[in-house]
Amino acid sequence: MTLPTRFNFAEHLFALNRGRADRTAYIDDRGTLGYGQLEDRARRLAAALKAAGIRREERVLLLMLDSSDWPVSFLGCLYAGIVPVAVNTLLTPDDYAYMLDHSRAQAALVSGALLPALQEAMARGGHEVQTLIVSQPTGALPEGAQEFEAALAPASPMAAPAATASDDPGFWLYSSGSTGKPKGTVHTHANLWWTAELYGKPVLGLTENDVCFSAAKMYFAYGLGNALTFPLSVGATVVLMAERPTPDATFRRWVEHKPTVFFGAPTGFAGMLASPKLPAREAVALRMCSSAGEALPGEIAQRFKAHFGCEIIDGIGSTEMLHIFISNRPGDVRYGTTGRPVEGYEVELRGEDGRPVPDGEVGDLYIRGPSSALMYWNNREKSRETFQGGWTKSGDKYTRDADGYYTYAGRSDDMLKVSGIYVSPFEVEATLMQHPAVLEAAVIGKEDSDGLTKTKAFVVLKDGQSVTDEELKAFVKERLAPYKYPRFLEFVHELPKTATGKIQRFRLREREKQA
Repeated sequence: MTLPTRFNFAEHLFALNRGRADRTAYIDDRGTLGYGQLEDRARRLAAALKAAGIRREERVLLLMLDSSDWPVSFLGCLYAGIVPVAVNTLLTPDDYAYMLDHSRAQAALVSGALLPALQEAMARGGHEVQTLIVSQPTGALPEGAQEFEAALAPASPMAAPAATASDDPGFWLYSSGSTGKPKGTVHTHANLWWTAELYGKPVLGLTENDVCFSAAKMYFAYGLGNALTFPLSVGATVVLMAERPTPDATFRRWVEHKPTVFFGAPTGFAGMLASPKLPAREAVALRMCSSAGEALPGEIAQRFKAHFGCEIIDGIGSTEMLHIFISNRPGDVRYGTTGRPVEGYEVELRGEDGRPVPDGEVGDLYIRGPSSALMYWNNREKSRETFQGGWTKSGDKYTRDADGYYTYAGRSDDMLKVSGIYVSPFEVEATLMQHPAVLEAAVIGKEDSDGLTKTKAFVVLKDGQSVTDEELKAFVKERLAPYKYPRFLEFVHELPKTATGKIQRFRLREREKQA
């Protein structure tokens, strides 16, 4: 598969769907948007940004809740050759101040509900954007700002797309690194196309008859593929939801809009299965679910399939690779594994000496494939650490079995050495979660009185359930090698998590140091 030198991903999608002008592209909290309307509005926004003086390759901060205005904004920027910088809607004004300054965004597209945080960020950071467009404002607009519909209304659709190259910078996503400032990850127009061709079509098998619904928001690499790149590449329909993906909110969309493909994360699937409002199988239309973000415990996947008759295909992707590069496949799911490499990607597991490790041994995960980011903006040191020639170092540890299936063994900075042997926190967590009383678990290393590292588990119990720490320790001992059971165990009400729902084990480690 090859792309022409001149390639604009927004125009690529619009051209694919010009025969589907009346077909529904998006269903959001306000109504529906057809494919013809999507192209018209995106091209009007492109024209409005150009008229405002925003030039090719300049950055535009995209701080929006999930609604149809999000894909209009993203695709409008791409069409004009302007670079959208999609950012997490759950961050603080200090975070936005850093991102504005780091990206030097010349404009901002923001939801009304998030406007106060952005205004505070501009006041703190000192970087003001020259153009501010507000979607669904909740009050009076600041001086000089425009309401989204008012910005689009007078603009004629931009006549032709910017003559971008396939390898031109197309958009940025900020990584959610566990330490330090977020890294501005620069992706190309072509990278979006590659993820659709290598994963969206052949692995998910999406068609125009599918209705897609992603719990992961569109500002995440995972959510961007699920709710824009993949469905729009085949003419499918997408359900968008502005609110948090709680079990109740998710169930309402499942029942009302009947999505056929749902994209979630392990934490979300566990919460839904624990909910007393879990819909009956006959109330939904799911044919397949996808999970990413962190490894999916096999026990959760099996319980979900038993209830809904629907497989969850677990996979791993990253902001740096844009989407999933190792995955289970429909009809070929090995619960507890992440599956096999997606065709078009090469994967290696390397030891501390940089050489490939044999099957069964834990190694650092490296990936080579066409959707890799160009760099981290203005961060040469981290770029060189992560993007090594044609390879991208993920920061994850994995093992591979003799059949070529990969099993997650934790983040490189989360792995534990107990009695000189690597222990995967995830393996212990997944075993604890097999106990009927356990909702969630997180495992870290804790020094004992001799200064030796042992495992400590933080456990969240299901409502109304009880179990002793000794019972849980015995439960793990029966299922894993004895040295792996948690020597220390603490019951907690909740676990610290990122905005994406990933457990922040480093916060638990910090807490232990302060204790």
